[in-house]
Amino acid sequence: MLRMLQKRTSMVKLLVPRPRLNTTIAQTTIKEIPTIKQVSISKSEKTVGRWFLGVSGMVFVAVGLGGVTRLTESGLSMVTWKLTGERMPRSQEEWAQEFSKYQQYPEYKLKNASMTVEEFKFIYLMEYIHRMWGRAIGGFFLVPAAYFWKKGYFCPKTKNSVLLLGTLIGLQGLMGWYMVKSGLENRFEDQNDVPRVSQYRLASHLAAAFVLYALSLSQAMSKLFPSEPFVVKAKKAFNIKGLSHMTKGMVFLTAVSGAFVAGLDAGLVYNSFPKMGDSWIPDDMWQFKPIQRNITENPTTVQFNHRILGITTVSLATALWLVTRRMQLPKRANWAINAVFAMAWTQATLGVTTLLNYVPVPLATAHQSGSLVLLSFALWLSHEIRFLKYLPK
Repeated sequence: MLRMLQKRTSMVKLLVPRPRLNTTIAQTTIKEIPTIKQVSISKSEKTVGRWFLGVSGMVFVAVGLGGVTRLTESGLSMVTWKLTGERMPRSQEEWAQEFSKYQQYPEYKLKNASMTVEEFKFIYLMEYIHRMWGRAIGGFFLVPAAYFWKKGYFCPKTKNSVLLLGTLIGLQGLMGWYMVKSGLENRFEDQNDVPRVSQYRLASHLAAAFVLYALSLSQAMSKLFPSEPFVVKAKKAFNIKGLSHMTKGMVFLTAVSGAFVAGLDAGLVYNSFPKMGDSWIPDDMWQFKPIQRNITENPTTVQFNHRILGITTVSLATALWLVTRRMQLPKRANWAINAVFAMAWTQATLGVTTLLNYVPVPLATAHQSGSLVLLSFALWLSHEIRFLKYLPK
C-alpha cells in the first residue's frame, strides 16, 4: 500500500508543472503594474518653452519696475501716450518742454510746485523705462510668435494660448495708460487732496500683469518639464490638489489687495503689528457711507483686509506643508511644497517689516516682487501634482 501511494504522489507531481505555474503568475502580476513612460520633449517644444519662460521673466521685471515707479511717485510724470513710444528728451530745451506739460496737471500744482527740472528728470526717467520695457515685452512676444506659428511649432492648444497672451499684452498697455489718465484728470480740487491714480485701475493693471505672468510661466513649465502621473498611498485621501489651488488663489487675491493698499497709501495709516494701533479692529474701519465703500476706499479697512488675506495665505501654505509631511511624494513635488511654505513665511515677514518701517522703497519693492515669487512656486506646485492619483492602503 505504501508503494502504491508513493507512485500516485509522483504521478500528481508530474501532471502539475509548478515552476511554469509560478512563472506565469509572476508575469501576470508584472503586466498589471502600469509603467510610466518618460515623456520625450522635441527640440521645437524646448525652443517654444524657453521663449515662454523669457516672456514670463520679462513680465516679472515689468512688475518690479512698476512697483518702483509707483513707490517713487513717478507714474504721472509723462502726460502723453503714443503706441510706438515717446522719444526721450535730449536737449535742455526738450526737457523744459516736457516739464511745462507736467506743470499743467494736478500732481505738480497740488504736490510738486517746488520741483525743479533736474528733479523732474528722475521721475520722468522711471516712467519712461517702465513704458519702454512694456513695449519690449510686446516685441519679444510678437516676433518669435509669428515665426513659430509660420514654422508650425504650435499645436492647436498652444495657438489658443498664444492668441490669449498676445491679447492680454495689448490690453495691458492700454490699461496702463487708462490708469495713468485717472491721475491726470482734474478731479483734485481741495488743497489737501493727493493726486494719484485710481486704486481700481491700479489693481486691474496689476491683476492683468499677474495673469499674464501666470499663463506664460505655466506654458513654459508644460513645455520644458511636463507633469508626470504618480500615485500616493494613503488611508484617507486628503485633497492636496484642492488645498494647493486654494493657496494659489489666496496668493493672487492677497496681491490684488496689495494694489489697493498701494493705491491708497494704506501702508502708512497703522504702522504697528499685530495690532492696528491699540486695537485689533480699528474704530474707523466703517466710517464711509454706504458701508461697502470702505472695502476698497477706506485706507484702514484696505490695510486690515490685506493683513487678514496675508495671514490666511500663510496658514494655508503651512497646512499644506504639514499635511504632506508623511506622504511619499516625488522629489519635485516635495521641493515645490517646501518652496511655497518657505516663501509664504518670507513674504509675510517682508510685509510686516515694510509696514513697521513706514514703507521704504527697497523693502516695499522686495515685498511686491516676493508676491510674484510666491505665485511662481504655487504654480509650480500645481503643475507637479496635476496628475496625482490616490491609492487606498
